[in-house]
Amino acid sequence: MVRTYLLLAWTWLRASAQYPGPLIMMVIGSFIVSGLDVAAIWVIFEHVGSLGGFDLAEVMFLYGAAGLSFALSDILFGNVERLSQHIKAGTFDTMLIRPAGAFVQMATDRFSVQRLGRLAQAAVVLAIALPQLGLPAGRAWMIPVMILCGTVIFASIFTLGGAMQFLLTDAPEVANAFTYGGSALTQYPLSVYGNELVKGVTFIVPLAFVNWQPALFVLDRPDPLGLPYWLRFAAPLAAVVLSVAAALAWRAGIRRYRSTGS
Repeated sequence: MVRTYLLLAWTWLRASAQYPGPLIMMVIGSFIVSGLDVAAIWVIFEHVGSLGGFDLAEVMFLYGAAGLSFALSDILFGNVERLSQHIKAGTFDTMLIRPAGAFVQMATDRFSVQRLGRLAQAAVVLAIALPQLGLPAGRAWMIPVMILCGTVIFASIFTLGGAMQFLLTDAPEVANAFTYGGSALTQYPLSVYGNELVKGVTFIVPLAFVNWQPALFVLDRPDPLGLPYWLRFAAPLAAVVLSVAAALAWRAGIRRYRSTGS
């Protein structure tokens, strides 16, 4: 599967590289647009000393970690959310009769590096924030684990959103509420949100494990909402459970899929 993914992605990359000028401009544009979120955070801190009990460097750390996870998942699997377009056009039927798996074909469909702008922007923010935090090695080890688990969680949500479209071809808007909406939500400390919302993104849709719970361990901060300490280490479990659920949902959708006849 990995080899097939790389081959298909490389094919699309070679096609997009035929027009390097527009591609570079799109990457730069993505970087700039993503930077507007950081500008908004800077404006907030011009008027307040902390946000939800966290200072600027800590908020930038949360933003960078969540942004990096989302950008990686968006580059690798974000195209799955376009499933309904292929179903309506009848092109998904073509994918089903090819020797490569339908999921891999969907994930690599029109694969492009233009989303690298968002990835680069998040990486820059994280690189700026980390030296200001002075994290000890005994806590910094959680950072790559957090980013990996966050990537898996977002990728699983993309997949679940795609699986929904087997039943509801107008479901992309609902899926976007959890993918892009989840990305926006995790850019800030969850302590700025209501208690019920935080519990929902902890125990129902586990967005809290993208960066919030692991970051509480990294930053050596108590949970403002008083949730159990062990949740700081539960990101791998949340990622595994959600990815299994996403895989099962996708397989169920494939089994029950009926062609539109287009």
